Amino acid sequence: MGKRGRALTNQVKVKVEVEEAIHGLTGMESMKKTTEKHDIRPGQSIELLKELHILTRDGKLNQDSRRKLKQVYHLYQFIEPLLQEIRQDHPDISLVDHGAGKSYLGFILYDLFFKLHSTGSRIYGIETRDELVGKSRSLAQRLGFSGMSFLNLSVAESAQSTELPPAVDIVTALHACDTATDDAIRFALKKQARFIVLVPCCQAEVASLLRKNKGQALANPLTEIWRHPLHTREFGSLITNVLRCLQLEAHGYQVNVTELVGWEHSMKNELIIATYKNLPRRRPAQRLGTILQSLGLEELNQRFFSPEEMPV
Repeated sequence: MGKRGRALTNQVKVKVEVEEAIHGLTGMESMKKTTEKHDIRPGQSIELLKELHILTRDGKLNQDSRRKLKQVYHLYQFIEPLLQEIRQDHPDISLVDHGAGKSYLGFILYDLFFKLHSTGSRIYGIETRDELVGKSRSLAQRLGFSGMSFLNLSVAESAQSTELPPAVDIVTALHACDTATDDAIRFALKKQARFIVLVPCCQAEVASLLRKNKGQALANPLTEIWRHPLHTREFGSLITNVLRCLQLEAHGYQVNVTELVGWEHSMKNELIIATYKNLPRRRPAQRLGTILQSLGLEELNQRFFSPEEMPV
């Protein structure tokens, strides 16, 4: 083959390679769009996802936002069956979300479930930061989510608020800070919640008491479990959630504990779901008291109270 023939052959090869690259890129873009469509649930408000920064301004998902969406949808899979169960008894559902923050959970629940099923249902977002409450109110108004209310209250204050109904169906608290998770449990018990959904946060209080009382319990070999500072923190976190579960069981709830998929980057990925079943209370109440006494945590009796000690 002469030089001219080889040159033409090379031109054809280059043209073919360029065309294949273009078609390949187009295919990848098409696949990406298809994937993003599958990532977002049918009927989901694109405007809402943009406002929550789950979608970019041009309506696309990046790696971080896809992770956020996966987290929210995974949590929704646990809560949606609870909502369906309540609907079998009555059409209007009341849900109180404590430590709501930007109200990711509340907005997603309303968008995927509440707006489709009942005009009488209501979600209440409880948040102490006034600017977040204001932003959530504005967003709900823009989206026409009339069944959402946002209150500038602490979890403890909400238990006394006349703006909330005397009884609620579901109480949620995701990463509610300080002792707000325990305040949310207290709120749920007072409001006779049928379901309680918790992703606990800030279990430092028990760890500090274990550290403070360590010297008094040195005779007990079990103190080796929390002798080292790192173990004190980890054991304090674990035992806090164990006490919370026993407290709920001591009030007649069936408790399930699992791990949230997609939250592995966070230490706080434990999900507690409590369902009121009017179960026997004596055994968990006794075990609750025994553990508090065995670990030298008696001063937390009022925090992890059993039915006989329930505050008014």
